[in-house]
Amino acid sequence: MRNLAKWVVGIVVAAVIVGGAGIAFIYSGLFNVSATYPDKHIVAWVMGKTMDQSVHRHAADIVAPDLNDPKMIQLGLSHYRSLCIECHGAPGVEIGATGKGLNPDPPELTEAAADWKPNELFWITKNGVRMTGMPAWGPSQSDKDIWAIIAFTRKLPTMTKEEYQKLSEQAPQVE
Repeated sequence: MRNLAKWVVGIVVAAVIVGGAGIAFIYSGLFNVSATYPDKHIVAWVMGKTMDQSVHRHAADIVAPDLNDPKMIQLGLSHYRSLCIECHGAPGVEIGATGKGLNPDPPELTEAAADWKPNELFWITKNGVRMTGMPAWGPSQSDKDIWAIIAFTRKLPTMTKEEYQKLSEQAPQVE
């Protein structure tokens, strides 16, 4: 029983020391929050892994509709142009000034879209991602429009610049 009490006291003391050090670090201002300062490898890994696991968990029960409807893909392109292209680019369209100023860098969806399942892309697009510059489009866009964006986004990894331009000419205008 005596050893258990020493063990508990040791845990409490360690927790107080670690907690105090954490509070001291927070109030010290040593952590550089500038968007122009690159994250240390460990910070980038922790944030990336946390995001991945959170998205996998929260998107698990979302069921995607059929994303192969050409009209849905065209509508998605229209919304993508107005909401996403500035930060994520498109085939033949480089990331804009806003996207270049974000930290972490927004993914070029011509590559990254293949890494996520449709339900996960939907969750990210609808809910956004804290401290990345990715807004939550759910408050201003319908689920139907978000699914249309996902339908288009899923095509990006295999789309050529010419295919993007042709589809872009056929897509309706949205605000």
